[in-house]
Amino acid sequence: MTTSSLPIETARAEDFDELGRFLNLLFHHGLEPEAHETERAIFEPERSLVVRDGTELVATATAFTRELTVPGAGMPAAHVSMVGVAPTHRRRGLLTALMRRQLRDIHDAGREPVAVLWASEGQIYPRFGYGLASERLVLRGETTELRLPAPSADEGRLRLDRPADRQPDLARVYDRARTDRPGWSARDDRWWRYVLVDPESQRGGATERRVVLHEGPDGVDGYGLFRTKGEWDSGGPKSVTTVDEVVASNPVAYRAIWRMLLSIDLTRQLSCQRVAPDEPLLRLVNEPRQLRAQLVDALWVRVVNVPAALAARRYATDIDVVIEVTDDLLPENTGRWRLLGGPKTATCTPATGPADLACDVRCLGELFLGGASLTALADAGRVRELHPGTLTPATPAFTWHRAPSALEVF
Repeated sequence: MTTSSLPIETARAEDFDELGRFLNLLFHHGLEPEAHETERAIFEPERSLVVRDGTELVATATAFTRELTVPGAGMPAAHVSMVGVAPTHRRRGLLTALMRRQLRDIHDAGREPVAVLWASEGQIYPRFGYGLASERLVLRGETTELRLPAPSADEGRLRLDRPADRQPDLARVYDRARTDRPGWSARDDRWWRYVLVDPESQRGGATERRVVLHEGPDGVDGYGLFRTKGEWDSGGPKSVTTVDEVVASNPVAYRAIWRMLLSIDLTRQLSCQRVAPDEPLLRLVNEPRQLRAQLVDALWVRVVNVPAALAARRYATDIDVVIEVTDDLLPENTGRWRLLGGPKTATCTPATGPADLACDVRCLGELFLGGASLTALADAGRVRELHPGTLTPATPAFTWHRAPSALEVF
């Protein structure tokens, strides 16, 4: 790899259309005007970096300003996206330069202790300190043999509607549920429009997106976003129901929504790309094997400011441990840190005494949302137990009562 001397510049608002064309080329998408305009509304040029070779755009990376739910709290997190390098300029160090500059900018701004992203390829971002913090289940199952428990007497009413017409209801349900699910990001009106945009060219022959809402005694308390695609063969119908997200504030609404989604007339298959690893659906259906669940990566977290990040989240059990951290890109994070915390509060301060554990900053990213096991990382040789007996009490502290998950790709 050669080192590029091309300068990194901050983008301007008027660069957005060019960036859209550039990224659609890199990710093999067509430019869809409706989606493009919703993305314009969330674009933050002051947080976007571009590299040009003469007048030609050849590399870019950006970050969005949003809040992320972490165990026991919500915190500002840089949502990294729009990262790419032109095929004509690969192997010149452009991605490395962009990632280093972006991490330095985030750290020096002092507002966001962590950065989070979706990775197009899992081998790219660990070298910049990102750790796999949450996983997801992909469901591609047959529904003909699936059954849920019979409806209960207190089950409410289901309604079908257009998602955009019910955005306020969806937002209220989502905001209630988000406080208890690490990995979910805050959605203002701009982000709701981004989530709900539904151009026909991106449906793959399926219907427009629809929403099923559950109404309980206090109003709408759950929803499911889905679409269907008609398919037939000589044996009859075998249409597919694709579910984008199901969010409910109570088990009654959750069961009712899934019962409908699994029993739509003429459908025989279910597809769902972003399901939590601890999704209750797998414990509800009579034959979970029919869901064909596959575990894949979801969110990657980069701890940008170690003491601020570790103090911002909460811990499932009391913990008092000194961690020796190494960070090759942000040397301010390298050192020994005393983490003192529990379910209600946490602090993280410089330590002068000996360390109990040692790891690199990537491991902290994997642990941050509560989805990874500290003991498993130690068994993999990536965390070192310097003080015998530390792992056993520390491992449960880093977990949480809900597994981290992610509902949207940003």
